[in-house]
Amino acid sequence: MRQGKVGLVLVMVFSLVLGLASASTGDQQPRWRKSLFSHGTTSSLLVNRVGSSILFPVHGNVHPYGYYNVTLYIGQPAKPYFLDLDTGSDLTWLQCDAPCVRCTEAPHPLYRPSNDLVPCNDPICVSLHPPGQHKCEDPDQCDYEVEYADGGSSLGVLVKDVFAFNYTNGQRLNPRLALGCGYDQVPGASSHPLDGILGLGRGESSIVSQLHGQKLIRNVVGHCLSGRSGGFLFFGDDLYDSSQVVWSPMSPDYTKYYSPGVAELFFAGKTTGIKNLPVVFDSGSSYTYLNHFTYQTLTSAIKKELSGKPLKESTDDKTLPLCWKGRKPFKTIRDVKKYFKPVALSFTDGRSKTLFEMTPEAYLIISLSGNVCLGMLNGSEVGLHELTVIGDISMQDKMVIYDNEKQRIGWMPANCDRMPKSKAVNI
Repeated sequence: MRQGKVGLVLVMVFSLVLGLASASTGDQQPRWRKSLFSHGTTSSLLVNRVGSSILFPVHGNVHPYGYYNVTLYIGQPAKPYFLDLDTGSDLTWLQCDAPCVRCTEAPHPLYRPSNDLVPCNDPICVSLHPPGQHKCEDPDQCDYEVEYADGGSSLGVLVKDVFAFNYTNGQRLNPRLALGCGYDQVPGASSHPLDGILGLGRGESSIVSQLHGQKLIRNVVGHCLSGRSGGFLFFGDDLYDSSQVVWSPMSPDYTKYYSPGVAELFFAGKTTGIKNLPVVFDSGSSYTYLNHFTYQTLTSAIKKELSGKPLKESTDDKTLPLCWKGRKPFKTIRDVKKYFKPVALSFTDGRSKTLFEMTPEAYLIISLSGNVCLGMLNGSEVGLHELTVIGDISMQDKMVIYDNEKQRIGWMPANCDRMPKSKAVNI
């Protein structure tokens, strides 16, 4: 049963000391130890004065592809790589020819690493370890292992390399950033042919955190995922009108993830009686996940609402755990949305309440068989325990903004098929 990926990092451990085998070979001499900026790029002082963002088109969809990805250009000369955008994890990594022990199918040739190894005592390496568990068996390199909630994992070493970006004002920059050279990958339950993961989380190893640390952007990341296909991703804070955004403070209790804290669940405009749900936003998850009790409560309410409607539960459609068929196959959500009610999560910070609303388009898909399926799944079955994970399906056709500068998460309805006006887009 294909249930989509879960990008949330549950475990991050660091144990093996396995060097870059290619680091000592003749064709991998240190070549790219340049200053932060290549010739003609803008200075960080100028960027801070004028303000500018970095904008990427997004490709993919929730179904049938099951993921959204962006293209990044890395190395010298810069080569393209397709990366799964993941706000549920910090580290960006590429499948890497170091050489590769285990690598999965990928759209591009494996990344050939630079010789610029990140040492074990580097703050970025230290940030990847759980507190008190940072050990340096080899001081010259930083080993990593990340494990994701869908069972996938990547093991490798950290290197630094040149990234090619364009600001929205047309200026270019080529910072050196740390990334993972992943030479041992285990595919998750719903793996897809991608070159790696773009970690957009709150940690120090995140690309956004690194760019901010070099004073190149504001520490803000946002995305707009189209319900049809595609969308856009941006770093920086000048592509939206803050006054039009619904803002909720980031929770001080769930600092590992982007979380507005705990929520109360509503269905059809009425409370379900379920409160204190810890919620995190995760663009690396295709679908939205609820804990076992909440999932059972919500599915019971939906089934009750569908009683007497011309929909019958389809047990032979294995696209998702719960699907319904009509008198004839459905083509779009518009054909069936009148039978379903909105779902909402209500957050309060003690002073004000904010509502994250999910129309039927934000929790239903149409399967290839023409049935309508529930895109909210039982997270307890995939090890998420009590966490409620807001996945791609529920963030479609919304601009979602993670403002690390002001420690807040925001959302607003948006046309994600239309890229913001810009002199330069990273494609």
